[in-house]
Amino acid sequence: MTTIASQASLDGKIYAVCDIMRRSNCAAALQYIPELTWMLFLRFLDEREMEDEEDVGAAFTPSLEAPYRWRDWAAPGGDKRKELQAASASQPVFGFVYGELLPHLKGLTNRRDATPRQRIISQIMSAAPGQRMDSEKNFLDVLDAVDGISQESTDPQHTFPLSQAYEGLLLRMGEKNNDGGQFFTPREVIRAMVRTVNPQLGETVYDPACGTGGFLAQAAEYLLGTAATAEQLQQLKTETFYGREKENLIYPIVLANLVLHGVDHPNIWHGNTLSNTATNDGGLFAGAPALFDVILTNPPFGGREGAEAQTRFAYKTASTQVLFLQEVINSLKAGGRAGMVVDEGLLFRTNERAFVQTKQKLLDECDLYSIVSLPAGVFRQAGAGVKTNLLFFNKGAATESIWYYDLSGVKVTKKNPLTLANFAGFFELLPERADSELSWSVSIETIRQRNYDLKAVNPHRAAPADARTPEELIAAIEGQGTELHRA
Repeated sequence: MTTIASQASLDGKIYAVCDIMRRSNCAAALQYIPELTWMLFLRFLDEREMEDEEDVGAAFTPSLEAPYRWRDWAAPGGDKRKELQAASASQPVFGFVYGELLPHLKGLTNRRDATPRQRIISQIMSAAPGQRMDSEKNFLDVLDAVDGISQESTDPQHTFPLSQAYEGLLLRMGEKNNDGGQFFTPREVIRAMVRTVNPQLGETVYDPACGTGGFLAQAAEYLLGTAATAEQLQQLKTETFYGREKENLIYPIVLANLVLHGVDHPNIWHGNTLSNTATNDGGLFAGAPALFDVILTNPPFGGREGAEAQTRFAYKTASTQVLFLQEVINSLKAGGRAGMVVDEGLLFRTNERAFVQTKQKLLDECDLYSIVSLPAGVFRQAGAGVKTNLLFFNKGAATESIWYYDLSGVKVTKKNPLTLANFAGFFELLPERADSELSWSVSIETIRQRNYDLKAVNPHRAAPADARTPEELIAAIEGQGTELHRA
């Protein structure tokens, strides 16, 4: 087994697997990533269960039995794989995988005695596609490559979690012209938001539009190293992270992402958050609290909702993002904290009653203590040139003033993305909410005089003249935005 000695070599292995799949009829990100997701998950699961069996001994009960374990049918030298490759039938491996293995795994949740881990396996397999690769030879090459990606193969001097392999894979969904970019939030933006909101042990963390699970996975990474007792670790792994995801292909990806980040029981609900219509959550969301301590989210940009989704909210609008802002406020506990990505239009738009009412609700029920103006182009890699901002607020006390921080002057390109280092001044000044060339405060009285226009306008920087009317600006923003959502 070749030793993986760096993150770059790990990424290289992942990208090499993607290249095999692309030339075998899986050309787009949303074709090869769901396929590779269930393979990586089963590889990780088998390695983990072998470790658990070694630790527990004879009392260990595996989630999967032969011949459905990775070591049996996928690993080179596995008994089932040797049997299949020796068979005279045409494409015997495809026949076993798509005719027996996947149906068996998808059906685990229907067992009366199904364990929590078996239910998660079943849900991750729920959207595994039928045979998509056009060559069994290429399929076996993929299995061999995935088998070489494991903790066992990493250099002890350069240890990194297998979750990093998946992070590198999901990054491809955020690249320009990829059809999965709308589900991906840049990881450095997520890290800055998690650090600002600062979730703590014992708190619940929720994302109502979780996509591939970037916010929840990063919050897990942030917290897992802080657990001091077995009880705290168990709580983090099973009763801390909650989310909702609508898209059928993305739902199993978020489950796999969280499991790979050490979350044993990802409490993810599958369905439309705004209409509260479930698709199928496999019981994973059962027992979820009604309100949460921490919410981190990037809801859809530019989405439009029908009447069914609007009925649950006090202020009716077709704007997905405005409804999600109401959802976040309503889902926070008293004293709860939130970080949220929004587009510029939500901040300055005052020509629609629901926009104004929702922002007034935010300022009346929460302390919107900071707005960070991000550079144009942060989400361009994912297919949207729309200008974005970060909102940070705590529920329970009304807003008295908003502290703004301006990052809009940072030049963002593919080779020069926004990084955590760009937030250094923000983190330094935030505790005192101090003024600087990039920061300033605006009182609630001024905000009300502006009819709840919350747009960041840096008083220390001369703004370029823009002769467009508010209606033209709104049209431009909506034209740029895609339904770019989730983490």
